[in-house]
Amino acid sequence: MPTEIDPIAGNWYQHLDKGQPFQVIALDEERGLVEIQHFDGDLEELSLDDWYESELDIAEEPENWSGALDIGEKDDLGTEITDTNDGDWLESFDEIKPAPEK
Repeated sequence: MPTEIDPIAGNWYQHLDKGQPFQVIALDEERGLVEIQHFDGDLEELSLDDWYESELDIAEEPENWSGALDIGEKDDLGTEITDTNDGDWLESFDEIKPAPEK
């Protein structure tokens, strides 16, 4: 059953047939295109005709919103305190040696 839901940038939706969540990241009404990003990070561009012919529903923002951003470590989220001391930033780069030339 085709959708009557309008695409809105920033909102999350899901394919009813696939169950895969995605976010609308851009809408270009002049060109008739909807750019979406699937939760796994894949980007896709749909025509507005394809959008309205798809079986879609509004979805909740995923609890782990970082999936599409390919964030692998908790520290990368900016929510955890790292164990790096201030003095660590001042250490010498002497240990870093250039690779030997071939």
